[in-house]
Amino acid sequence: AWTTSWGVSTRLIGGLIMTHGDDDGLILPPRLAPAHIVILPVLHSEESASAVLDYCESLARELRSQTYDGKPIEVILDKKEGRGGEKVWGWIKKGVPIYLEIGPRDMASNSVFVGRRDKSRKERTTLPRPEFVATIAATLHDIQKNLFIRAKTFRDANITKIESKDDFYA
Repeated sequence: AWTTSWGVSTRLIGGLIMTHGDDDGLILPPRLAPAHIVILPVLHSEESASAVLDYCESLARELRSQTYDGKPIEVILDKKEGRGGEKVWGWIKKGVPIYLEIGPRDMASNSVFVGRRDKSRKERTTLPRPEFVATIAATLHDIQKNLFIRAKTFRDANITKIESKDDFYA
């Protein structure tokens, strides 16, 4: 489910990767991302697994009812087996704009542990679920804006103005 059918050139995709990639992988702008959010259930024990998955499925439905840029928000609930850290890094490399890690403590406090791909992993934060859902469109807009400003700033800092033939040769 992580493919596109846009009919775009490999050159355009290469430009996207070069513009919005970092040492950790791709960073997809929300307007271009095939999925906006990935939910990663943290399943430590079989006793809490069912409740955590129910919480995550309910959250996914709630988020899918929201819109961003005139379209429904796309959410992936990653129920695959595997260690949490490996799953998180896999999605970070794929560039999903927002990733949520949800375990029994988050469920008990009706919150979500949020990571944004446009920010450092150290900047992850816990938010109350209602606040996260209510502000998701604004958050995606903020990510889109931040990536644009970052790319434009980098471009402008790396332009050399040439006003003469000597400048060109230099």
